[in-house]
Amino acid sequence: MTVSLDPQAQKVLDLGRQASEPPFETGTPQQARRAYDNGFPELQGEREAVVSVADRAIAGPGGSLTLRLYRGQGAPAAGAPALLYLHGGGWVIGNLDSHGEICRWFANLAACVVVSPDYRLAPEHKFPAALEDCRAALSYIRDAADGLGIDARRIAVAGDSAGGNLAAVLALLARDDRHRLTAQLLFYPNTDAAQTTDSYRRFGEGFGLTASTMAWFRDHYVRDVADIGDWRVSPLKAESLAGAAPAFIAIAGHDILADEGEAYAQRLEADGVPIALRRWPGQIHGFVSMGRHGPASRQAVEAAVAAWRKFDPAF
Repeated sequence: MTVSLDPQAQKVLDLGRQASEPPFETGTPQQARRAYDNGFPELQGEREAVVSVADRAIAGPGGSLTLRLYRGQGAPAAGAPALLYLHGGGWVIGNLDSHGEICRWFANLAACVVVSPDYRLAPEHKFPAALEDCRAALSYIRDAADGLGIDARRIAVAGDSAGGNLAAVLALLARDDRHRLTAQLLFYPNTDAAQTTDSYRRFGEGFGLTASTMAWFRDHYVRDVADIGDWRVSPLKAESLAGAAPAFIAIAGHDILADEGEAYAQRLEADGVPIALRRWPGQIHGFVSMGRHGPASRQAVEAAVAAWRKFDPAF
C-alpha cells in the first residue's frame, strides 16, 4: 500500500524546491556546511528552555574536543541519567548548534543531562576520527560522572542519520569494552555503507536526501573501499549484535535509509537485543530536525524517551 507524504514532510520538500539550492555533491564540503548552516534555522522551531547549557573542552584523540551539556528541567543535581547525543549530517556537515532543538527536548522530556560532542568532520578527518571523538566523549562523561551530576550507570547514546550510525557503533564498542549502556536511541540510522538496499531505488530522488548525496557523504567519510565493509562503518555487517544496549529505532517511510534501518532492527531482535521499532510512514529523512513544520519531530523524541524509560527500570 502506498502511503502519502505527511503534510510536514511535503512542506519541507516544497520549501527546498523553492530555495533551488544546488545539491551538496555539486560543491565543496565547505559550501555544503555554509548552505546547511543557513538553512537549518528555517526547519527547527523555537529553542525550548532548559535549566542550563554549557560548553566544556576536553582532551580528545585529535586535540581539544568541545562538549555541549544541557541539563533538563527536573534533572536532579546529582545522579541524573545522561544521554550522549551524536548529531547527524553525513559525517561532513552539522555542528553543536544544528541539533540543539533535539538535545533540549531530550533533556526536558527525560529530566536528564544531554552531552553533545563537536566531533571532527570529514573529509578533513576521515573515518575513524569522528568515532574516536564520540568514544572519547563517552569515556569522559563516564569518568567525570560525579562532577557532572550524572549516574555513570545510567548513560544512553543517541543520534540521527550519521549520528545514528555513530551511536549504533558506539553501543557495540561499549559492549566489547564491557561498559553497560542503558539504551541506544537511533533515528533513521545509516547501518550499511554499501548503499544497495531497495529503498535507495524507491526514494533515491525527490524526497530530500538523495542517493547521490548519500554517496558523496560516504565517500568523504571513508578512507578507501575497504572501509565500507568495516562494521565500524557498517554496523549491519557486525558478526553479532548480541549484548548491545536495548535499542529504539525510528524509521521514516520515504527515506533511502529505511530498509537498512529495518534490517538493523531485525538483526538486533534476532540476536536477542530488546528493540522498540517505530515507523513514521509518511515522513522523510531528517524529519526529527524539522520541528517548525509539524508535530512529528517532537513526537519521535517523545517515543524515544518512552522506550528509554522502559529499558531503564531506574526511571
